[in-house]
Amino acid sequence: MKILLVHQNFPAQFLYLAPELKRRGHDVVALTDTLNKRESEVRTLRYRHDAPQVDAQACRLGRNYTTQSDRGVTVARACLRLRRETGYVPDVIFGHSGWGETLFLKEVWPEAKLIVYAEFYYRGQGADVGFDPDAGDSSFDQVLIAQGRTAHLGQSLLHADAGVSPTEWQASTYPPALRQMIEVIFDGVDSVAVKPDPAASVTLPDGRILRAGDEVLTFVNRNLEPYRGYHSFMRALPEVLAARPEAQVVIVGGDDVSYGPPPKDGRRWKDIYLDEVKDRLDLSRVHFLGKVPYPTFVSLMQVSRAHAYLTYPFVLSWSMLEAMSAGALVIGSDTAPVREVIRDGENGLLVDFFDIAGWSRTLTKALEAPEQFLPLRAAARQTVLEKYDLRSVCLPRMVAMVERFAP
Repeated sequence: MKILLVHQNFPAQFLYLAPELKRRGHDVVALTDTLNKRESEVRTLRYRHDAPQVDAQACRLGRNYTTQSDRGVTVARACLRLRRETGYVPDVIFGHSGWGETLFLKEVWPEAKLIVYAEFYYRGQGADVGFDPDAGDSSFDQVLIAQGRTAHLGQSLLHADAGVSPTEWQASTYPPALRQMIEVIFDGVDSVAVKPDPAASVTLPDGRILRAGDEVLTFVNRNLEPYRGYHSFMRALPEVLAARPEAQVVIVGGDDVSYGPPPKDGRRWKDIYLDEVKDRLDLSRVHFLGKVPYPTFVSLMQVSRAHAYLTYPFVLSWSMLEAMSAGALVIGSDTAPVREVIRDGENGLLVDFFDIAGWSRTLTKALEAPEQFLPLRAAARQTVLEKYDLRSVCLPRMVAMVERFAP
């Protein structure tokens, strides 16, 4: 088969799928933005997108659709040139719908089958909007803006032959007419590379070495921000450190914003919530590492005694499943995406997202009595092996879905 993979940040969700399809003998081509410098073993083509300035006042609620459809037009024109100049016609196109790249590909290749990665369908109510009091009251305008953000997502799936979502909850955010088009297949965790290692260690910037068995509390996200519960975690820390004088806290994440708005005063979320509690913290035991290489993240999960993961009702982070695969004890927020994976007291622990006292209490207990939670750590890894393992579960299902559309 000729298979075209489309993602502005390729390989992204196709990290394992692309080389596996190539290994199986398919002719695999990737299409990505010229700004993306990531390399891949599959042939990669690039389009140049010079995004026009969007007049928010003129577009109003259509501004998000304007932005995404502009990219869709760029991609469609690049693909039309590809077809005209080389005669290339894929059997299957598999692309992420989030940035509008797949919107018009059926107009270029109507004979191709189109699969879209349907990661999340925004909602005015019942998901991330209005969830967090720290974000302020959710106005009716915010509800309408969230609803308006779904236009390109709905269009992308309506013009596709099938969709894929990584979790049942994320698939459930789509309305019923679209949900029936979606198959739930997680991206997959490489449980061979990410596994418990009693010999693991991590060297901190100050030279301190943390080893498996040490009293280490971890918190990891791409960026430190409210969507991933950074504020709840920081507010819980003073009581935890007061109760556990030997505990070391390692926080991984950048200073940017991945989701939601930036702070209105121009500061960083990291500093806003650190400043709120720093007078009650022993900062010599709180280590901000910024963004770290993937092997460092894996080692950190292997040495972690307790790993806190919080999220709004939103896209579930790969890092939570990887922490479970590494045998970490995950204390997760009691929100729908997390509840789908973690069963409280069986393969992890759940705490209400906003229950600061509950977070302090649960994290403290996890640090002081690690042997009590060994069965949960083993069950966490078993959950990954049974439901989310890359090689035995997820990748074969993803490949089968693509190959199902063979001409």
